[in-house]
Amino acid sequence: MSGLHFEAVDDATLEEWRHVHNVIIPADPLSLEDVRERQQRFHLELGYAGDVLAGCSTVRPPTDDAGTATVIVRVLPEHRRQGIGGEFFQRELEHARAMGGKVIETVVLESNQDGLRFALSHGFVEIERYVLPGHAVPFIDLRLT
Repeated sequence: MSGLHFEAVDDATLEEWRHVHNVIIPADPLSLEDVRERQQRFHLELGYAGDVLAGCSTVRPPTDDAGTATVIVRVLPEHRRQGIGGEFFQRELEHARAMGGKVIETVVLESNQDGLRFALSHGFVEIERYVLPGHAVPFIDLRLT
């Protein structure tokens, strides 16, 4: 995908990352404070198609003995099916592996059928469904095979 570039989230781009997250996951919107807190614990990036914001990502480092890292890539609907998600995912998978990730998981909101199709087509298999307290739409945890 030509013209695609990535930037680590900083104080100036927190709102952009939050915007993409909240568009893709409206069932669990985040505040700027939530994003700041996540920025301290996780690797957050933004993806741009040229100068236009196309998506965001989260890489959670391993916290268990198996080396399970979580890679989440969110692409805005108008930028899907253009190769952005695949390139973004490969980049974030490299970050997860560099953090010690041996097992790779992701999580997708059930209502995000595009995201679920993407994960399944990239080798993930469903391992769990759950509903957060106070929510109605399940989240789906998937593991890369």
